[in-house]
Amino acid sequence: MPYAVTVVFDLKPGTQDAFMPHILNNARCSVRDEPGCQQFDVCTDPSQPDTVFLYELYDDLAAFEAHQQMPHYLETGPRIADMIANKTLKTFEKVER
Repeated sequence: MPYAVTVVFDLKPGTQDAFMPHILNNARCSVRDEPGCQQFDVCTDPSQPDTVFLYELYDDLAAFEAHQQMPHYLETGPRIADMIANKTLKTFEKVER
């Protein structure tokens, strides 16, 4: 059952340039190294430089939980923590018809 994750980072003003290399590396490593990670998009809007949106798609909840234990995930958190003003994470499962 596909498992989608969205994250909105509200960054502290002026930190996007420092933030992006870390989150982009996390996204690349997730898709490359995690068989259960189908997609990991990092999105921005030039008119909102302090907001970063992530869209992640996993095979299932277990794959997302495995993602949260990966070295690249665990290393990213401490590197970006001081740049984040607020983080909103939401998860979704596909509804069978």
